[in-house]
Amino acid sequence: MSDFLQWIDAGRPRAMLGLWQALATPYTAEICARAGFDWLLFDGEHAPNTAQTLLAQLQAVTPFPLHPIARVPIGDPVHIKQYLDIGFSTLLVPMVDSANQARAIVAASRFPPRGTRGVASATSRASGFGSDANYLKDAHDRVGIIAQIESGAALEQVEAIAAVEGIDGLFVGPADLAASLGHLGNPRHPDVQAAIESARLAIAAAGKPAGIFALDADDARHRAEQGFTFISIGTDIGLLAKGAAALLDSCSA
Repeated sequence: MSDFLQWIDAGRPRAMLGLWQALATPYTAEICARAGFDWLLFDGEHAPNTAQTLLAQLQAVTPFPLHPIARVPIGDPVHIKQYLDIGFSTLLVPMVDSANQARAIVAASRFPPRGTRGVASATSRASGFGSDANYLKDAHDRVGIIAQIESGAALEQVEAIAAVEGIDGLFVGPADLAASLGHLGNPRHPDVQAAIESARLAIAAAGKPAGIFALDADDARHRAEQGFTFISIGTDIGLLAKGAAALLDSCSA
């Protein structure tokens, strides 16, 4: 069972709350880790991250009792291999639109003969730089892949994507989903909300955990009541921007 599913199955009594990490620095990652979030998402798609900056952030949060997840820029074998090698065991892959695409992503995360991932165990942090004698044999058991559902095409294929072996969870992205459905910048549109619920029901029917990026605290509570398992409730950038503006306003009144 993957690290992600073991974490999900730990018997928590509520939805697991996470925070998006986009500032790309270990300093703020450590601050957010100390706050007590259940999970942190380190973004390689829209944040200015490299393998080196991601590694530093992962090292910064390792002492804390949370689950680190990394979002690759795209579901290609190169990024999947690098992110796994530096020590992330759970990857969120954006824009997964079909079961065939999901199968290719899973294959890229597994060593042969289970997949196509390149082998570099002696030089990878994930293997303890070669000190874990069982790494090559057991690595596939630890890897968790979360497919991001964020397009009309993905909605049509969500059942098939969820059925792919090795896809451990599915995560709904409201912003891109809204854009794909013709409502750019308006994820609260009724059509988008209906699509989100349709996706959640399909994911639940497949027996897979469902995640989502909440729009605000009220939306997060609503998603938890709906049955979403893991919910992002904000971003590090949002916390800094809103906190800075609130502080200035409080001193200017």
